[in-house]
Amino acid sequence: MDTKRFAIATIVGVITMFILDRVIIGWAFGAFYAANSSSVAGVNRSAPLYWPLVLSSLAYTVLIIYAIGNRANSLSILEGAKIGAIVGFLLWFTVNFLYYGFTNLSPLTLTIVDPILEGVHAGIGGAVIAAVLKKVPASAPKPA
Repeated sequence: MDTKRFAIATIVGVITMFILDRVIIGWAFGAFYAANSSSVAGVNRSAPLYWPLVLSSLAYTVLIIYAIGNRANSLSILEGAKIGAIVGFLLWFTVNFLYYGFTNLSPLTLTIVDPILEGVHAGIGGAVIAAVLKKVPASAPKPA
């Protein structure tokens, strides 16, 4: 994938992933996350810090783009959604069960449900990234 396509997909992906995070985690399932938050006092911030959330959206987007890899030229939106969903689910399944095994940061219910919601989050992000990659033409190779 050339630099131009990567940059455009990254910018659109970060915006999409950040907004989806706020919609899914903050709004649609905010009450669920609040009801299943940490049993440890003082863990959750009263107001989120947005710069780390943007950085996490950047890393998440780049991971999805990396998983898409060289398939970007022939990728359908559905395939992008599948790749994103798999990446999101596996990433957060790993993190949540690791934290569950070592900490009291979340109960088992949240540990199980969060990777599923993240699969939806990253699946939509992957679909958007695939749609962008389909619209942005690949740069012509430079003659040798």
